[in-house]
Amino acid sequence: MSQYQSVFRDETKLDINYVPHRLPHRDRELHLLMEFFSFALQTPDRMAQRVLITGDVGTGKTALSQRFGTDITREAVKRAVHLRYVHVNCREYRGSLFLILQHVVSTFHPNFPKRGYSAEELLRTLMQILDEESAHVILTLDEFDSLVEREGSEAVYQLTRLQETRQNKPQRLSLICILRNLSAIAKLDPSTRSTLQSNIINLEKYSKPQLTDILNDRVALAFKPSMVPEETINLIAELAHSENGNARFGIELLWRAGKYANAENQETVTPDCARKAVSSIIPTIRKTDLTMLGLHEKLFLLGTARLFKQTQKASVTLTEAEQAYTIVCEERNTKPNTHTQLWKYLRNLTNTGIIKTDVTTTTNSRGRTTHIQLPTIPAHELEKELAAILEKGDA
Repeated sequence: MSQYQSVFRDETKLDINYVPHRLPHRDRELHLLMEFFSFALQTPDRMAQRVLITGDVGTGKTALSQRFGTDITREAVKRAVHLRYVHVNCREYRGSLFLILQHVVSTFHPNFPKRGYSAEELLRTLMQILDEESAHVILTLDEFDSLVEREGSEAVYQLTRLQETRQNKPQRLSLICILRNLSAIAKLDPSTRSTLQSNIINLEKYSKPQLTDILNDRVALAFKPSMVPEETINLIAELAHSENGNARFGIELLWRAGKYANAENQETVTPDCARKAVSSIIPTIRKTDLTMLGLHEKLFLLGTARLFKQTQKASVTLTEAEQAYTIVCEERNTKPNTHTQLWKYLRNLTNTGIIKTDVTTTTNSRGRTTHIQLPTIPAHELEKELAAILEKGDA
């Protein structure tokens, strides 16, 4: 597909390393970080800070810290303060304090020798460089638990108690430590642990509406206008919410869905593109799971798959699915079962994870509507698999 036909305007805005200017639903935490480090812009020599950022995968810990780093260094330039923000993923450096410090020193002196120094010597060298340049560093240690697991209390102690060995000298080094939860900190000795736990920012899991806001922001940045329908965004938000509110997972799905739309020359990123995207990440339903279903469960699921394929919707109502099931039964000269029996099928299919249901109350009415989603398998693949099973007489 040539570029002008692509659904994307700038797909790099969906890259895992891209940090948007605006972080929806993280404004409070960003302001809190700026408040914690306000001294770095006003009286940087007089104090240092240590902050822990915790939260599950996909809650925006890395993006928050990097956004903060960009914002505070920009402000420092305006105020003629020599402040550097350095972000290090500890896991990438195998949890080694030596390798981490080697990287930090190289940000100031790119040609600094890679051998011949211990971690303690590198730390002294770093502080000497900062003194010579009258510079200050906010060092963010992402996946901090990797450092704790490999090096234990000693390495953390060296970083947090550094100033005690520099009596009457300016404070130069502040820390942000990113980890999923505080269980790793419990492994440290009490004196080291006490230096870390004073300032903690915990990021809660995103709700589905919050994930929808995040995805809408990325759609506006990455896609051409009107390329991603609301139904597709809602489906991806639902899938990301089911993965523990993981925004990173949702953004990855959005990118993959766009790629499937391009590959198939689609004019828009349909909900089925999102299903294909998730099936490429999460293993789809096994054939044996389908063959184990009863005849009418297969017929009901076949009708539902056709309905999704024809309408390209993110969800359909039980009434619509029941009508599609009736048509499939007529094609096969089979008497359809009752509405009550279909409820049992629906419950079983939900329990197996093949479909997902949501019951809503009708506006200005006491009526309730059951909506059906096909979350993790493309409609055409499900239809093809079921038709083949039924043709073989496996029912």
